Amino acid sequence: MGLILAARSDRVLAATAGGWDQRVALATLLLALLASWIWSWREVAEADRLKTVGVSQWDLAVRAFSKNRTAVAGMIVIVGLYLVALLTPFIAPHDPNTQYDLLTNRLVGMSAEHPLGTDQFARDVLSRLLYGARISLSIGFVAVGISVTIGTLLGAIAGFFGGFIDGAIMRFVDMVISFPRLILLITIIAIFEPSIFLIITVLGLTLWPSTARIVRGEVLSLREREFVQAAEALGYPKKRIILRHLIPNALAPVIVAATLGIGNTIVLEAGLSFLGLGVQPPTPSWGTMVAAGRNNLLGAWWLSTFPGLAIVFTVLSFNLVGDGLRDALDPRLRS
Repeated sequence: MGLILAARSDRVLAATAGGWDQRVALATLLLALLASWIWSWREVAEADRLKTVGVSQWDLAVRAFSKNRTAVAGMIVIVGLYLVALLTPFIAPHDPNTQYDLLTNRLVGMSAEHPLGTDQFARDVLSRLLYGARISLSIGFVAVGISVTIGTLLGAIAGFFGGFIDGAIMRFVDMVISFPRLILLITIIAIFEPSIFLIITVLGLTLWPSTARIVRGEVLSLREREFVQAAEALGYPKKRIILRHLIPNALAPVIVAATLGIGNTIVLEAGLSFLGLGVQPPTPSWGTMVAAGRNNLLGAWWLSTFPGLAIVFTVLSFNLVGDGLRDALDPRLRS
């Protein structure tokens, strides 16, 4: 708590000469914690390498995932991104919306004061990139959380009850999937005033059908297992059977789909922001930053390059983690 309060004080007095020293110290501490976490993970994986008797499938999945170097690299990048996004108010060198002297600081290249240069409004690009990470990552995480929750519940209900309920839910799923997703998103957002809340809501309410199909297929298979039949014979309520027995055993493919879905959602949000239908200026997001620099690609290449690279590496990291989780959670693919 004392470190956070001290960092907050230094953030408020960012104009002082010691501001950079505090940020460097905080960044060093962050890297040290990340390195310690990686090292402890490797030690645990090595210590448990030969212990395969009496362990759960989740333990085996964790060990298999830790052996996938590309997936671990993607996880390190994702954890680092979320830590940086969490600590952005303390490590960002400038306020993202502060406009400095337009005559001397407009479209200035990389320097000690502005490590990634400034934009056409003399705002610090690095600060806007860091604050944009908070927006883009938050939208991806929350929207996928909403869609996974809805899809998991509807898919489990459809798979467990079957019959008319299954048919009604799956016909609704087919209807939602039949609409072109991007056109549907653009239409809904264009009707209302664009906002972060609206973007999260629209993405969360339009991305769930794929999760519902996955969960339904898993539940249809699990419904005939002995433990489900035993729970029904003991008179357990259907709600308990679905929430306590079926959904936990159907989560493996959902976790993979959710991980891949976060990267997909970040790309969708960036595309909407690029078209002017996403996060609205002056609030920074990676999509709006790419759009703002499209007219200065030759003279001020850093405006679109750095947020574009952030999108590429973030989505790539989520895809690598998703592939690693798929291989680790599927016993047929686990080596």
